[in-house]
Amino acid sequence: MYVAVKGGEQAIDNAHRLLAETRRGDPGEPDIGVAQIEQQLGLGVDRVMTEGALYDRELAALAVKQAQGDLVEAIFLLRAFRTTLPRFGHTRPIDTDTMVIRRRISATFKALPGGQVLGPTYDYTHRLIDFSLQAADGEPPRAAVADADAGAPGSMPRIAEILSTDGMIAAESTHAEEPPVGDLTREPLQLPASRDVRLQNLVRGDEGFLLALAYSLQRGFGAAHHPFLGEIRLGEVTVVIEPAELDFEIAIGEITVTECVMLNRFNGSAETPPGFLQGYGLTFGHCERKAMAMAMMDRALRWRETGELPSHPSQQDEFVLYHSDNVEASGFLQHLKLPHYVDFQSERVLLRQLQAEYAAQTDNQNDPVPEARSGD
Repeated sequence: MYVAVKGGEQAIDNAHRLLAETRRGDPGEPDIGVAQIEQQLGLGVDRVMTEGALYDRELAALAVKQAQGDLVEAIFLLRAFRTTLPRFGHTRPIDTDTMVIRRRISATFKALPGGQVLGPTYDYTHRLIDFSLQAADGEPPRAAVADADAGAPGSMPRIAEILSTDGMIAAESTHAEEPPVGDLTREPLQLPASRDVRLQNLVRGDEGFLLALAYSLQRGFGAAHHPFLGEIRLGEVTVVIEPAELDFEIAIGEITVTECVMLNRFNGSAETPPGFLQGYGLTFGHCERKAMAMAMMDRALRWRETGELPSHPSQQDEFVLYHSDNVEASGFLQHLKLPHYVDFQSERVLLRQLQAEYAAQTDNQNDPVPEARSGD
């Protein structure tokens, strides 16, 4: 139970001013610009866009600045702003087969058709602090220019295509006979959730939460077989709309996405032969760790398709999907900072009663037992 608190408006206004001062920091230092955040803190911006469910690098960077770098708060700000925007249409599903690839790696084949493209990555750094970055005007070394055809659409076949030629991978649904795709932003989550709704939930889910659950799968809490990184792709795809009043598609721009496919052995069922089963992850921008964790959780939640028995929290729809959203989790946690005076006083009354009962019971146990007299 909450209690309305009167007064304190001046204190709240002053708290806002103090927050603005704290956000600005030392006035003697240059104010960091939104463009700087967008360009130089790009991975944080990408996470805010992904979990905020809005592709706008400038707005995401502004949210990061407003939140003083607190990404969960920035995600909240972007998600809240998203609810104010009118919806005038839907885009066509993005076609990642046409992605202009900047990075593409696989841990399944050494001689991969199209080759491995390392691209921008921390994978091969030594995780040592680079003090040269303290220089305000330091220029990074220039990377070698890639071939013109490198990363062109169609030059790098998917791992699933390679495995399907050998009959080693379970075929994915074509959606031809499935119901319309759900919309988690307009319809409440209903269990059991279809795969499209689960993927919508996971892509908006907190990276740390999904990472921890994916780690639990690797440690044996839910994954029966070793997962393999089928493929990670980073690149640009075209966004297309098809207005209702027109009978043709219009390209409205490009976005950067990270796509991940994880593979896990499936021993087969009465209806499906053995093979690899895919887990899928897709994020805005460059968010490999999130995409990998999302793909592993997608695979773990497909137990109904495989006839597997869910034996761990990472395989339970309700546990995963209802606790993945950091905006909801943060709000529910931080509501504890609101006045709970009545609840707390009732707890005190109850504790006094329990303490009195405990004291009376203890006193009764400590009373001396009268000795038996001879002849009785």
